[in-house]
Amino acid sequence: MRRDIFQAITDPTRRAIIALIALQAMTPNVIAEHFDTTRQAVSKHLKILAECELVKQELQGREIYYSLEIDKMKEIDKWLEQFKKILETRFNQLDDLLVTLNLVRLLIR
Repeated sequence: MRRDIFQAITDPTRRAIIALIALQAMTPNVIAEHFDTTRQAVSKHLKILAECELVKQELQGREIYYSLEIDKMKEIDKWLEQFKKILETRFNQLDDLLVTLNLVRLLIR
C-alpha cells in the first residue's frame, strides 16, 4: 500500500525521524535511542515513511540503514512553494500598509 507523503509528515515523530536521517543514515536501533519509545514503534514509523518513499533502506551486513529520499522531499518543497509565494505577497502588502500608516502618523503630528 502506498501512502500519501503528507499523511506521513503530519506525525511529529516521523518528522523528527526525517530530521535525524537527513544528517546521516541510521539503523532503527540508533533512531530509537533518540526517542522515548520502543524500537518496534520506530519501525512502524519507518515502515510508513518507506511506503511513502520518503526514506530508502540499504542493507549493510546484517543491518538495515535508513536514509532520506531527497527527491520525495523536493515534492513536498514544490507543493509548499506555492503557499510561500502567496504569503510573501501578503507580507509585502502588509509592509506597504504599515509604511503608509507610519507616514500618515508622521504627517498628522
